[in-house]
Amino acid sequence: MGVPLTPIIPRKVLTLEHFRGKWFAVDANNVLYQFLALIRTPDGKPLTSPTGEITSHLVGLAFRATKLICDYEMRLVFVFDGKPHGLKARELMKRKEVREKAYKEWVEALKRGDYDAAFSKAVVTGVLTRKMVEDAKKLLDLLGIPWIQAPSDAEAQAAYMVSRGGVWAVNSRDYDSLLYGTPRLVRYLTISGTEFLPSKGIVRRLQPELIELNNVLSTLNITREQLIDVAILVGTDFNEGVKGIGPKTALRLIRIYKRIEKLPASIRDKVAPYYQEVREIFLNPPVTTEYTLDYKRVDEEGLIRFLCDEKGFSPKRVETLISRMKRVHIKGAIYSMDEWI
Repeated sequence: MGVPLTPIIPRKVLTLEHFRGKWFAVDANNVLYQFLALIRTPDGKPLTSPTGEITSHLVGLAFRATKLICDYEMRLVFVFDGKPHGLKARELMKRKEVREKAYKEWVEALKRGDYDAAFSKAVVTGVLTRKMVEDAKKLLDLLGIPWIQAPSDAEAQAAYMVSRGGVWAVNSRDYDSLLYGTPRLVRYLTISGTEFLPSKGIVRRLQPELIELNNVLSTLNITREQLIDVAILVGTDFNEGVKGIGPKTALRLIRIYKRIEKLPASIRDKVAPYYQEVREIFLNPPVTTEYTLDYKRVDEEGLIRFLCDEKGFSPKRVETLISRMKRVHIKGAIYSMDEWI
């Protein structure tokens, strides 16, 4: 879910064209869940292969990634979550409960023929299984697009890669990478430019947003460590927030008292007692230095076997993917990171 900091985070709303030629470390699990949520039939069912395997995530991954790479000369490096920190267990259980409740409501809506309600519930029911993640990695390999296995949180690994200078920005809808220290975060690298909000039953227009950590800290007049304290007060994937404290109130408190330890006892006593461990997660997360960012040639035959023969994609659509990646090669635009940074 990420940290809900939207009300206090300054951003620049731009166009996809602004990011032409940039390198991005993409929070892979984050985008795969988006595709699982939104790429569905009108009654809320996900797309599936002839054998019943869910393919919504593969459809979204293949066509969005190749579109951004081919038409906008972006270079995407997908980063997958590793083993979650023990403190994240609570959040994962909460998400499971939300999915199970939504699934029951989806079935009920289908029974009464209310397809609008069914779709709004279905978008919350997606489960990203280990097999689905492995299929996504295989698809990226066949397309020649690099991916990295993070030891723990993908956003921590992505932030490290940007800080190291290997890529230009993190791409995620969540703000956690700012807490992990990424210099730049870009949200909504999307082609369609819309997002369905199930809680409100509406579609909203999306535009790419650039968020720069230095600008965030200078505008809010706080340090990164203080931004982490703000997040802890609001609530992160690793701790419950203080009831009744939102981003604006948390920011005001940290500006006044500087850090959680100096808050009035009436507030401090409500903060998760292990908040220092949460701080450490964001300040010193496990990351790997063993990765490559090089692109490879598309495996045409392998892609056809995987997508057409195994997953039921139409040959015409797969040829579109192959054509896009081949055009990238023809432009001379890919073999290693050094050519593009």
